[in-house]
Amino acid sequence: MKSGRFWAWVVFALGAAYFFIPLIATVEFSMRMRRGAYSFDAYKVVFGDPRFQATFGYSVLTAVFTIILGVLIVVPTAYWIRLRMPQLRPVVEFITLLPLVIPAIVIVFGYIRMYGSNSPLPFLGSETGANALLVIGYATLALPYMYRAVDTGLRTIDVRTLTEAAQILGAGWGTIITRVILPNVLIAVLSGAFLTFAIVIGEFTMASLLNRPAFGPYLQNVGANRAYEPAALAIIAFAITWGCMSLIQILSRFAPRSANRPN
Repeated sequence: MKSGRFWAWVVFALGAAYFFIPLIATVEFSMRMRRGAYSFDAYKVVFGDPRFQATFGYSVLTAVFTIILGVLIVVPTAYWIRLRMPQLRPVVEFITLLPLVIPAIVIVFGYIRMYGSNSPLPFLGSETGANALLVIGYATLALPYMYRAVDTGLRTIDVRTLTEAAQILGAGWGTIITRVILPNVLIAVLSGAFLTFAIVIGEFTMASLLNRPAFGPYLQNVGANRAYEPAALAIIAFAITWGCMSLIQILSRFAPRSANRPN
């Protein structure tokens, strides 16, 4: 027993070293911009760069619209499948997994071919159309995570009983989804939202090929032309991603703990 615990701690220590040593080295390198002393000059340069502010703000706004679109699509779909069409659940789960199989570059090239300036639907010929396509593309990439988060939340509540009670009180379908179902799966929706936010902030392929001023292409551009600023940006992006993961863990503590009820 003691030997097993010892090797378990050895494996844990090796895994922690594999994770933290490169991270510590990146932090140390990012603070060496001032010769002969450690400083946060690289971080000051990054935060003071107008392009950082513009691209990060653009990606945050895009993430907000992506989350809204994802919620509008996923919550009613997952609710209706669990309530009325459980036989279609394997099909829907397969469809939501496709973004993990189909590369983002294939999706974005399809957008360019279908919605280019010479096509019958030239969405890419305008800033608004290109931004809308980017949001739709991001919602597609985030679909596997958003759907599973919402579906997991729906498993913790009795969807059929809540729906029947709301209908007895005279509620319509819109009211049932927005005022009965959504509040009960809000923690799950927020978990999917934070995952979506992390995906949008770091995504490069779609934003680059659609020529959008997003944070991902800015990271690549700085990494190709600077020395210390890319390390600082890597730490900033890491902090954002793990901040989202930490919020998911915190919110999961408030999720319902009820057993899964058959519908």
